[in-house]
Amino acid sequence: MTAEVSRQTYPFSLPDLPYAYDALEPHLDEKTLRVHHREHHGTYVKKLNEALAGEPSLQKLTLAELLRDTAQLPEAVRTAVKNNGGGHLNHDLFWNSMSPARARAPRGPLADALASAFGSFDAFRAKFGEIAGKHFASGWIALTQAHSTNEIAIVELKDHEVVRDARVLLMLDVWEHAYYVKFQNRRPEFVTAFWEVVNWARTEERFTRSVAAATV
Repeated sequence: MTAEVSRQTYPFSLPDLPYAYDALEPHLDEKTLRVHHREHHGTYVKKLNEALAGEPSLQKLTLAELLRDTAQLPEAVRTAVKNNGGGHLNHDLFWNSMSPARARAPRGPLADALASAFGSFDAFRAKFGEIAGKHFASGWIALTQAHSTNEIAIVELKDHEVVRDARVLLMLDVWEHAYYVKFQNRRPEFVTAFWEVVNWARTEERFTRSVAAATV
């Protein structure tokens, strides 16, 4: 689960996917998920551990704490922690944004918030897809909810940047390794396939939990 990954400390570990590698077929293919999870995500975890192996003062920090202000990290490991730690966290958010269950439109307060922010769910989906399709090079597209205002927004992240000052409700990986085996350079088709496996129940849960926390 995402919350557990953000709370991991050294040595970091690769969680299993919350579903089988072939569970998102025919929309996302088994081969890509297997390689993406085991090799790409797994490599970020391995390199993050290697970067912190000689930094005992950092080993007690959670992943969230390490990524909170990477400018304060020692220069010798700063880039490695930013890239590999960010890759670890963002991948976990991505995996947990999907489900084998048949996708359906969001409901309740989240549906209302999307309609308020974007005009309608269809308008949100079109805007999210447009931003994902046009995103230059590698990165991530996230639906976020601000901690202070509960305002929701679509955020572009370059490489392995992470979201700060907001909760991630939904994460899409637009690095080529996320889709190239099945879709080659046709990223918009990958985005269309993503909508078929979005875990809206979990996204709604994240939204509701965040609103509740903000009102305490």
